[in-house]
Amino acid sequence: MTVELEEQTLLLAALSSPAEISAQLSATGYVSDEETATTVYYASALGKPVLVEGPAGTGKTELAKALARISGARLIRLQCYEGLDEAKALYEWDYRKQLLRIQAAGEEQDGWSALQEDIFSEEYLLPRPLLEAIRSDQETILLIDEVDRLDVETEALLLEILSDFQVSVPELGTVTAVRRPMVLLTSNNSRELSEALKRRCLFLHLGYPSIERERDIILQSVPGISEHLATQVSEIVRTLRGLDLRKHPSVSETLDWAQTLMLVGAVDVDTQTVVRHLPILLKNQSDIERAGAELLGVTS
Repeated sequence: MTVELEEQTLLLAALSSPAEISAQLSATGYVSDEETATTVYYASALGKPVLVEGPAGTGKTELAKALARISGARLIRLQCYEGLDEAKALYEWDYRKQLLRIQAAGEEQDGWSALQEDIFSEEYLLPRPLLEAIRSDQETILLIDEVDRLDVETEALLLEILSDFQVSVPELGTVTAVRRPMVLLTSNNSRELSEALKRRCLFLHLGYPSIERERDIILQSVPGISEHLATQVSEIVRTLRGLDLRKHPSVSETLDWAQTLMLVGAVDVDTQTVVRHLPILLKNQSDIERAGAELLGVTS
């Protein structure tokens, strides 16, 4: 067991505690909470993937980028979408190059068997993100982004990788990771993931931050903003998230609004300013109208 652990990720081995990971993340501009830092610490030590679930815009993808920054690891990203297949996720063969090789062979006497062995060799293989991460001899973070958008059949491709960190290529055999990547899978929870996938991972839920944490994120991300204004912004956004809206404002939209307030030189926020800036925070007209009515109704 000890030997196995030494061969696993251990990307953050130099960071001896969740508190230290949190401090390092903060130094790169990513404000984490205790649960996030602890889960990352365990995942690194155990060599386990992390399934990071939560609403869009809460920092799931940015977490992987921040971990790459603090570890110095290479970040490889697989952006998932409906219809993504093995050729785009895992590998495919360079058919143009293979065809040229076949044409160049012409009347060679070696025969089809030798030619087939040649054109299905490493030289003609085009690795996609999953295989690229498995074959990398560098420290790597593999980000499988929005995994819930995959078809169920394509999701099954991930199971061998997440279990054994290996990929089966029929023409070449089994490719086993030289250095295990640290794997983060993100999900907006648009569909239920399979139990087989979930049990291979540690789980982390990234919901909307508390008022205090969102204030700290604003202070970290928007240069020159006052603590008073950052607190106002986070409190107002929390109020909007409490309304019955189709799409609540994300952290990224909070930051957009904070930057807008700095752009117009605001030092304080009143209701009229909030209503005027609702299109920055909300991206649906019915939400904008409902939020505007609620806010104006409170002050009438």
